[in-house]
Amino acid sequence: MRVPLKGIHHVKARLASGATASYCYAWRGGPRLVGEPGSPEFLASYTAAHASRRQPDGSSFHSIIAGYKASRDFAALRPRTRADYLQLIAKIETKFGDLPLAALDDARVSRDFLDWRDSMAHTPRQADYAWMVLMRLLSWARARGLTLYRPPERIDRLYHADRSEKIWSEQHIAAFMGVASEPLQRALVLALETGQRQGDLLLLPWSAYDGGWIRLRQGKTGRAVNIPVTRRLRAVLENTKRTSTVILTDSRGRAWKPNTFRRMWGIATKKAKIADLTFHDLRGTAVTRLAEAECSHAEIAAITGHSMRDVGAILDKYLARTDKIALAAIAKLERGKA
Repeated sequence: MRVPLKGIHHVKARLASGATASYCYAWRGGPRLVGEPGSPEFLASYTAAHASRRQPDGSSFHSIIAGYKASRDFAALRPRTRADYLQLIAKIETKFGDLPLAALDDARVSRDFLDWRDSMAHTPRQADYAWMVLMRLLSWARARGLTLYRPPERIDRLYHADRSEKIWSEQHIAAFMGVASEPLQRALVLALETGQRQGDLLLLPWSAYDGGWIRLRQGKTGRAVNIPVTRRLRAVLENTKRTSTVILTDSRGRAWKPNTFRRMWGIATKKAKIADLTFHDLRGTAVTRLAEAECSHAEIAAITGHSMRDVGAILDKYLARTDKIALAAIAKLERGKA
């Protein structure tokens, strides 16, 4: 009786003699299996490979990866973040899984880590994210005494984006509202009037809205935020049919799937001929609008849930030198001279 073995990766290779050979691996990127398929040697090597995968060698980087994936730290991540991490952890495991933990004591290992990151420089944002996940694994391991490795103190990012001018103007908003579906229009108003992240808004329940306030706990920071509802937002919410437990729903009245929302948002912005503006820029736009209204950093932080330090950083990043701010500054100057 032949037992089907799952996950075996078959590879054909041309030998120097010109002949073709077929090799089997326990899984893609896994160890090569020995013996003829179906033989006792083949089955034994397959069993040993998967046993080592379930119980990684405690002296290699595999053990750190396995430990982190089984940890509460990893389980506490949001589903989307976990999925992103798993993709990058798979790359890390392919590259460094067999690295002996003792090698982490060699200062030169940082160069190997950076070379790996730099090999992905053609996608700088993803390369920086991969580096961050690698350092997260090592930080988790260091906290548990598995290694003493510490990352280099100053590592410049590969990805740099100047979004100081990337705010949604009234013209952008009008163009979007003119072509987008009602569910997407509702999402724009909710983001613009609250300054919250896309992930939190897609999960925002009706129970968070009491007619005058929206009260939520941010998923990324865990910070509780109480937001007074503007007249514009109240008008939108009061005229929205409640077909789900969450406020933002698709055209069928169902909670959005994040990937579907992002795809439909992209289609709408393209149709509105809005280039180089993201949903996340609505958060920076909200902060900018509050600053234009002469709100203090503390007042802005109370609405958006940022720390005081982050408000300053966001204003440095997003606060274009708008006419409103310039006019307000001159008005204050003139009042001082009067």
